[in-house]
Amino acid sequence: MNLFDLSGKVAVVTGGTHGLGMAMAEGLAAAGAELAITSTTPSKLDQALDYYHEKGYKATGYLFDVTDELEAAQKVALMEATHGKIDILVNNAGIIKRVPAIEMEIEDFRKVIDVDLTGPFIMSKLVGKHMIKRRSGKIINICSMMSELGRDNVVAYASAKGGLKMLTKNLATEWAKHNIQVNGIGPGYFATSQTEPIRVDGHPFNDFIISRTPEGRWGNPEDLAGTAIFLASDASRFINGQIIYVDGGILATIGKPANE
Repeated sequence: MNLFDLSGKVAVVTGGTHGLGMAMAEGLAAAGAELAITSTTPSKLDQALDYYHEKGYKATGYLFDVTDELEAAQKVALMEATHGKIDILVNNAGIIKRVPAIEMEIEDFRKVIDVDLTGPFIMSKLVGKHMIKRRSGKIINICSMMSELGRDNVVAYASAKGGLKMLTKNLATEWAKHNIQVNGIGPGYFATSQTEPIRVDGHPFNDFIISRTPEGRWGNPEDLAGTAIFLASDASRFINGQIIYVDGGILATIGKPANE
C-alpha cells in the first residue's frame, strides 16, 4: 500500500495541539510523516509535543499566529530551513463564536473570519510558493458542515467556512498545473473534550445529533485520520478542489420522519 505511505514527508498542521487537529496530525505521523505543529499557546504546544514524542513520532513545534503574515512568513522560512521542505499543509487552526447575528460585534465577526479564512490563505500562499518551485504539494483545508449549511448563532463561522470551501476550489484551480492538490475535509460532530459536557443521554443537542446522524453516533477523532492520510498521500494525486465530508451521513439525508 505504498500509495498511502508518507515516509519522508513533512507535514505542517496548524493548531495541531489538541482535538481533531491532533487526531489528524497523529494519523499523518503514523503513516510516516514528520510533523511541524503550530500553536499560539506555549503550554498547549509543549503538551502536544510531549505526547507526539512519547508515541515515537518526530515532531517540532512552532509558536506563532497564522493571521500575522510577517510572523507566519518568518516561521515558514524557518520550517523550510529546518526540515528542508514542506510536503503537506493542513490548515486546521480555527475559532468559533456562538452569538446571534443581530448581537454580534463586528470586531468578533472579523476575528473569526481572520483566523478561519484569512489564516488559511496566508499559510497557503507562504507554503504554496515553495510547493510551486518544487512542483509538488498537498494542502488540506479543514472546512465544516457549515461550509454547506447554516445554523443558529454561528454566522461568522459559517461565513468563514463557506469561504474556505471556495478558497480550496480556487487554489486548486490556480495551482493544479504545478502538481499541487488542494482539498478539504468537512468534519461532522465529533466526540472531543469540547463536546463532552453535552454528550450525555437526555441532553437535547446530544439527542439531536444521534437522531440526525444516520450512523446514530458522534464521530471519534480517529475517524478523521484516514481521510487526512488519503488527501496527503499519492492515493489522491488526481483529486483536486474537493471537500470530503466525514459526518456519518448527515449531509446525505433530510433526517428521520417525526413519527419514526
